[in-house]
Amino acid sequence: MSSSVSPTPPPASPGEEIYRVTTLELFFDLVFVFAVTQLTGVLVKELSLLGLFQVVLMFGVLWWMYSGYAWLTNMLAPSSARRRLLILTGMGGFFMVALATPTAFKDGGVVWGLGYLVLVLAHVALFAQGNPNILRVLPANLLAAVLIIVAGLLDGVAVYVLWTIALIVPIVQPYIVAPGGRFIIQAAHIVERHGLLVIVTLGESIIAIGIGAEGVKLDADLVVAALLGLALAAAIWWTYFVNDDERAEESLAAADDPSRAQMTMFGYFYAHIPVIVGVIVMAAGLKKAVGHAWEGLTVGPAVALAGGVALYLAGDVLYRRIVRIGPSRIRLAAAIVSLAAAPLGLWVAAAELAALIVVIAVALLLEYRTRTHRTRTTVATPAGEST
Repeated sequence: MSSSVSPTPPPASPGEEIYRVTTLELFFDLVFVFAVTQLTGVLVKELSLLGLFQVVLMFGVLWWMYSGYAWLTNMLAPSSARRRLLILTGMGGFFMVALATPTAFKDGGVVWGLGYLVLVLAHVALFAQGNPNILRVLPANLLAAVLIIVAGLLDGVAVYVLWTIALIVPIVQPYIVAPGGRFIIQAAHIVERHGLLVIVTLGESIIAIGIGAEGVKLDADLVVAALLGLALAAAIWWTYFVNDDERAEESLAAADDPSRAQMTMFGYFYAHIPVIVGVIVMAAGLKKAVGHAWEGLTVGPAVALAGGVALYLAGDVLYRRIVRIGPSRIRLAAAIVSLAAAPLGLWVAAAELAALIVVIAVALLLEYRTRTHRTRTTVATPAGEST
């Protein structure tokens, strides 16, 4: 998945420049999001720093391999039966991982590691068809799977040490053992693939609203609370998809091959970690907030709700800067202000939800006014003069 591997571009018809996401890739993403759903469940049950650390470790390891599959299908279309079967095999590995996620740091660690091993082997078997250089990074991916399997046989601090190594080693190794190459990124495909992932991850927040409403009397209070939760998810959607995905595709397409690979690596791999984790954390807070919307939350859910939004916005700021679709200072300010909404949740959960919606809405409005002002200034300025 590193930009240090040099594959062949995806097959295309003569003159074809746009390479879009296939339905099989979307199917694959649905299984990945089931794993994300399981991570949210872990955080809800263990809404603490330890629970967050567990989620970060599991998500980090999974995100590495998910990104590997995204970059794989960016350069090698799943157009034959063999390729499709290998991707379906990888999906099976993800499903094993998802099933074992609730007990990954207990007796489910071995199954989690075995599922990850399936992911690694299916990935390399398919990737090697387009570029045998992927074998250079295979040892680190195999080591990660083995470390997690071993961690499943242990307990205590050693488990967390092994998981941390399993997260770090695969990310570091490509920069050491496979220098000199580059990916030829299909801009339309990579933007669409990650956009679809964000949208299905946001779907987890919708599910969280439904789960939070289970067992609660269906009255006006619950309807208002659920609509507030939906409005918050919609506000997050607006920040990512309204105009910015088209601008991101244009920016990537305009860059040369090495720059596009770097923008993809840092903008879609690294910067999307806080984006996706932020939505997961927010969803964990939503589960508690909707069911107790007119009561005070405990510290964990209140911080998860505000902190998840803040983390998402911070990741979005980083992503926008790397992909060159800023400005992003307004969103950075919104991320900081979002954290200030947490104390409201200790009073009334619905107040925190409403405050977070207002923060995002005001940020979007300020951005719109800023863009409009700049456009008018540019049009009104005579050629050759500076503003």
